[in-house]
Amino acid sequence: GGGVGLEEGGGKEPGLGEPKPVSNPSPRLFTWDEIWFRTAQGDPHREKWLVIDRKVCDVSQFIRRHPGGSRIINSHIGQDATKLLIEDFREVRAAVEKMGLLKPNTFFFFLLLFHILILDTAAWLTLLYLGTSLAPFILSIMLLTISQASWLQHDLGHLSVFKKSEWNHFLHKFVMCHLIGASAKWWTLLHSQHHAKPNCFSKDPDIDVHPFLFALGKKLAVEVSKSVKDYACLHRIPAVVSWCQEAARCPSYKGFSLSSLWQDLAWMLTFYIRFLLIYGSLLEVKSLLAFYLLFRMMESTWFVWVSQMNHIPMDIDYDNNLDWVSTQLHATCNVNQSLFNDWFTGHLNFQIEHHLFPTMPRHNYWKVAPLVKSLCAKHGLKYQCKPLLTAFADILQ
Repeated sequence: GGGVGLEEGGGKEPGLGEPKPVSNPSPRLFTWDEIWFRTAQGDPHREKWLVIDRKVCDVSQFIRRHPGGSRIINSHIGQDATKLLIEDFREVRAAVEKMGLLKPNTFFFFLLLFHILILDTAAWLTLLYLGTSLAPFILSIMLLTISQASWLQHDLGHLSVFKKSEWNHFLHKFVMCHLIGASAKWWTLLHSQHHAKPNCFSKDPDIDVHPFLFALGKKLAVEVSKSVKDYACLHRIPAVVSWCQEAARCPSYKGFSLSSLWQDLAWMLTFYIRFLLIYGSLLEVKSLLAFYLLFRMMESTWFVWVSQMNHIPMDIDYDNNLDWVSTQLHATCNVNQSLFNDWFTGHLNFQIEHHLFPTMPRHNYWKVAPLVKSLCAKHGLKYQCKPLLTAFADILQ
C-alpha cells in the first residue's frame, strides 16, 4: 500500500460524536501495512483506527457512542471506512438528495399503520362474531399474518418514516414491541451490523447459522467439508446458541443498556397483556398457544424468506474490505417489480437500492433504480434482478 494522509489537529475541533484524527506531534503518512499491523485482530492492545477520506482516525472514544453499536465500528477497524468511496456514487447520492428521494411521504406510512390496526382488529372480531371453529380460527390467523407489521417496523428501524429520528424510534417501539411483541433495540443492533457488512462471515448476524445449521457460501461450505470431522456434531446445536455466545462476547451488546432493555421489556409486556385480554377470553389455553405460535411462525417465515431471498443466494465470504457499493452489490440482488411483488415483499424486491440508501423511504426505491443501474453498467458491477419464484428456488438450491 500507498501512504495514508493524516490531518494535524489545528483548525475546527471535531465534534463530540465524531472520530478524531490520530494525535501526533507532526503530520505524517501511514502505510497500509503499518495500519494493518497496529490494528491486527486478536491483539488486546491494538489501535482503534479507521481510514476515512484517506485520513487515519482514532475511534477509540467514538466507538462507545456509535448509534448502531460498537460492533459495526469494530468490523471496520484497520480498513477504509469512507462512507461513499466511489466518486460517481457521490454524484448519484447528491442527485438523490436534490430530487427529494430521501424525503418520506408520511401519509403513505400512516396508511400502512392504519392497515395494520384494521386487520389486527378484524382478526379479533372474526373470532368474536364467527366463533372459534377451524374456519374462523384460520381466517383470524391469516388476517394477522397479512397485516405486515414486520415490514413497517423495518421502515421505522431505518428511520425512513419521519424526518425526526426521535419519532421513528418511538413508533418503532410501538410497532415492534407493542404490535409484534419483540425488542426494537435488539433488532436495530443486529440489523445495523447486517447492513454494514452483508454476507460477511462473523460480521453479519443474518448468516450466523453457518456452520451450525447450514453451510452457506461456496468458499465457506468447502472449508466446512474439508474439516467435516470438526463439525460432525455441530448440526445438533441450534442457531440460538451461537447468537447467545455472540451476545456474550460482542461489544455491541454492551451498548444494550439496562435503560433500553427495561423500556423494550415494558413495551413488549403491553403486547402480551393485550393478547391475553383479547384472545384469552375467546380461546382455551391450548388453542390460544396454537393461535399465537401459528400466526407468529407464518409471519416470521414470510418476512425471513422475503428478506433473505436477496442475500442467501449471493456471495457469502469473509470480509474482503471492498468499497461500499461493491460490498452491497456482491451480497444483494433484486426481484422483478410488479404490484404483487411490491406488496408481497414490502418493496424489499428493491433490495439493492435499499442497501445503497438505507434511510430512503421504500416508496422511492423504483425512482432511484435507473440511476443505480446506470452506475453499475458504467463500472462493470452486476445488477442482478430475477423473478420472485426463481429467488425462492435459489435459496433452496
